[in-house]
Amino acid sequence: MKILVINGPSLNMLGIREPGIYGKRTYAELEKTIYDHCEKQGVTVEIYQSNHEGDIVDKIQAAYGVFDGIVINPAAYTHTSVAILDALKAVGIRTVEVHISDVDKREEFRRISYVGLYAEKTVKGIGFDGYIKAIEYLRNDGKD
Repeated sequence: MKILVINGPSLNMLGIREPGIYGKRTYAELEKTIYDHCEKQGVTVEIYQSNHEGDIVDKIQAAYGVFDGIVINPAAYTHTSVAILDALKAVGIRTVEVHISDVDKREEFRRISYVGLYAEKTVKGIGFDGYIKAIEYLRNDGKD
């Protein structure tokens, strides 16, 4: 199985950005957590991060015919990007949305998720473990 993990804006600042919300672990630690898990499970994974909406759209489009699943934390684009939603719908790849924090317990505007209109599942509020749960969901064909 080949999974593409996409991280949106400011996730590269993990460990620095609002540690009270996102914790003190760094983006490099997130990547290591994902790579280590996937290696143990025999999953091929590529991790991508961008602060630019169009680059994320391009990456999703390039995933067509290459990846079996997408795990995406669109970050701020969760609440604003119809373009990312449309790209996911266009490629038709199974997708799980992930959020490190529990967006439902934050500002009202964070409860709107365009990506969630396409994603099979949303995992939120369990930190880095949310990525592992999302990967396992895809790996186990939709079974938690």
